[in-house]
Amino acid sequence: MSTSTPNTPIALVTGGSRGLGKNTALHLAKNGSDVILTYRSQAAEAQAVVDQITALGRRAVALQLDTGDSTSFADFAAQVKAALASTWQRERFDHLVNNAGVGIHASLMETTEAQFDTLMNIHLKGVFFLTQKLLPLMNDGGRIVNLSSGLARFALPGYAAYGAMKGAIETLTRYMAKELGPRGIAVNVVAPGAIETDFGGGAVRDNAQLNAFVAANTALGRTGVPDDIGAMIASLLTPANRWVNAQRIEASGGMFL
Repeated sequence: MSTSTPNTPIALVTGGSRGLGKNTALHLAKNGSDVILTYRSQAAEAQAVVDQITALGRRAVALQLDTGDSTSFADFAAQVKAALASTWQRERFDHLVNNAGVGIHASLMETTEAQFDTLMNIHLKGVFFLTQKLLPLMNDGGRIVNLSSGLARFALPGYAAYGAMKGAIETLTRYMAKELGPRGIAVNVVAPGAIETDFGGGAVRDNAQLNAFVAANTALGRTGVPDDIGAMIASLLTPANRWVNAQRIEASGGMFL
C-alpha cells in the first residue's frame, strides 16, 4: 500500500533496472522517494525493481530509454510527463540521477571510433541533452546527481575514452550547477571506485585477480559493493545535504591514495 503524498519527492533514475541504478532506486525508496526508473532492453528486470519499490510502500514506474539515442529524448520527456500525470497527478519531479552507462575496455591504440562514439553518446551527449529535455519537468529546488568514476582521477590502461567522458561530466556538472542555481537546483557528481556489479562484464565481481588488485590498492582493504554507492547517492538527495552543490564526491573507499 503506497504512502505517497503530494509532498513525496519523485526521483528519476536512468539505468535503474540493474547495478548501481537499481541499488540507488531502492535506497531512494527506503528514504521515502517515489521513483521513475529507465531501462534499455530488460523490461522484466525493470518491472522486478518496480515491484520491490512497491513492496516498500512507494510508487514506481519503469520507462524504456536508450540514453545513447538523443533523438528519442523528446518522446521520452512526453512519456515522463504522462506518467507523472497518471501515477502521481503531478506535473513535475524532483530529483534526476544520470546513472545509465556502459563500460568499454580498450587500449588507446585499439579503441575504435564506434566505441568512442558509443561512450560519448551515452556518457556525455546523452547526459547533456537528456537533462536539457527533462529540466522543464523538474521542480525548482530539485537536485541532479551525475555519475562519474574514479577513473577520471586515476589512470588505468584501457580506459582512456571512458575516463575522458567522465572527466567531461565532472566539468559539465559545475556548469549545470552555475546555470541552474537561479532555480535552486543543486547539481553534484558522484565518482564510484571499482564496484562488484555486472558492469563491464562483471570483471570486478567475478575476476578474483582483479578483485584482489582493487582491494590491495584501496585504503579500506576491499572492493566496493552496490550498497556503498546507492545509499550514498540517496543520502545526497536528502534535505540534510541541500547545501552541497557543484561538488565531486568520490565513493571509492580510498582507492589509489
